[in-house]
Amino acid sequence: MAIGTKVLTAHVPLPLAEKVDEIGKRLERSRGWIVKQALSAWVEQEEERHRLTLEALEDVDAGRLIDHREVQAWSASLGIGNASTTKV
Repeated sequence: MAIGTKVLTAHVPLPLAEKVDEIGKRLERSRGWIVKQALSAWVEQEEERHRLTLEALEDVDAGRLIDHREVQAWSASLGIGNASTTKV
């Protein structure tokens, strides 16, 4: 069964449109194909960012936190030969 489609329209800066056209020519793909690939990748990235944000908020709610001063002390110790190997 075929998936339905919807037309989306966006105004983009000319330099970006030109790059899309250049990539399309190089890959022998249409402008629509390039835009679909880019939009799919962006949506996937945003969904992952949202998932990670919710996961981080669950950690906060559960009290799984590290004090900022501990992180600063650990990062300051990096590269000076006696860095703590303890993961923060």
